[in-house]
Amino acid sequence: MSAVLILLAILIGTALLVGLWLMGAYNSLVRLRQAVKNAWAQIDVQLKRRHDLIPNLVNTVKGYATHEKGTLEAVMNARAKATSVTLPADKIKAEGELTGALARLLAVSEAYPDLKANQNFLSLQGELGSTEDRIAFARQSYNNTVTQLNTAIQTFPTVLIAGVFGFKEEPFFEAPAEEKNVPKVEF
Repeated sequence: MSAVLILLAILIGTALLVGLWLMGAYNSLVRLRQAVKNAWAQIDVQLKRRHDLIPNLVNTVKGYATHEKGTLEAVMNARAKATSVTLPADKIKAEGELTGALARLLAVSEAYPDLKANQNFLSLQGELGSTEDRIAFARQSYNNTVTQLNTAIQTFPTVLIAGVFGFKEEPFFEAPAEEKNVPKVEF
């Protein structure tokens, strides 16, 4: 009879330990998922700031560069697309397109000395630069948090429960392709 009680105590103890581990692993994954959502929300705040600056920048450029209509329309179309998507993967792609369109707009401004000297344009350009820095910082923080979540989901033993409880890998917010290219410098 005492052997049965010992076996029963071992089984209950083992079940209790497995249950505590399961609870701890699940809670850890939930904390990481929430941290990813928070990091994404921080990016979203900075992207909203960027989206709010763009119409003012476009209107300022429009007054000086009237025949650059295609570039201005590309920026506004990219902005519209970026503000309409909601899924992180789609938003990452749309923001990359917007970054490229903004880069082309700022490159166009180089051809207009009066525009480059305009205080409103300079102020908006400075605000946009500051916002881009904030986006880069928020993107780095997001990617660090996504790395932690994705690592936890893929490593043993949490990999055993991650799929069961619906935890999925999150996408990284990668730099647009044009930012990865090394600029060509000619003398």
